[in-house]
Amino acid sequence: MPSHDAIFKQFLGDIDIARDFLSIHLPPEIRQHCDFTTLQRESASFVDEELRSRVSDMLYSCRTTQGKGYIYCVIEHQSTLDRLMAFRLLRYCLAAMEQHLSQGHKTLPLVVPLLFYHGDRRPYPYSLNWLESFHDPLLARDIGVLMELWALPLTQQRALMFYIAHVGRTSDYRAFIDGVTEPLTGEREENMETIAKQLKRAGFEEGLLQGKEKWLAEGLEQGMKTSALRIARQMLKSGMPSQQVQQMTGLSDEDMQTAMPAEK
Repeated sequence: MPSHDAIFKQFLGDIDIARDFLSIHLPPEIRQHCDFTTLQRESASFVDEELRSRVSDMLYSCRTTQGKGYIYCVIEHQSTLDRLMAFRLLRYCLAAMEQHLSQGHKTLPLVVPLLFYHGDRRPYPYSLNWLESFHDPLLARDIGVLMELWALPLTQQRALMFYIAHVGRTSDYRAFIDGVTEPLTGEREENMETIAKQLKRAGFEEGLLQGKEKWLAEGLEQGMKTSALRIARQMLKSGMPSQQVQQMTGLSDEDMQTAMPAEK
């Protein structure tokens, strides 16, 4: 074991020292959720074999306001910078979550990554947002947004609700919408009410699904076309060939002309 690794583990392996250290270095918004009186060390390491000569890690568990949580400490024993550090930290956190689930837990734990950096360039020159590790971070964010229902434009929300109502074969559209809307407030709730009215006009009322297929097709087509155009614009902006973009998105020649960036 390298001497720096032994020193690191001896230092942070002492729970009293670790408790004081984490109390100082964790940001207040994280610290307020942690009960450090329950802090204990976990016997786990997630660093790749080829990195262990210059990387050490330590995993702690403690009780949090959300149940059992983890604090994952990583230290680089050299000053060489890694553009993909944010992605590596994400991988380590996911490994800690996997271990947590393998112990029989049914929900994901809170895992707080903590990186020790002692290079010459200050502040740390690379983003700690893992999405910035992509060649085109904007496109990566757009794809992530498509997976987040409430971040979608209303047209896409409608398309998804039509799809769910169709596949689920709901006989009570009002109960379906109420169940989705209950935890929502403000604009989100208003959007769902708008969708509810559209479902009602489409025939989702009192078990009568007249015209459902027609409205479903229109809703899906409009929402998915909007998504495809948005993604195509980002791909084209990043320099991807238009033919490849069209093949990946399924857009027509006319839609591709719409997606093309305006010439300056």
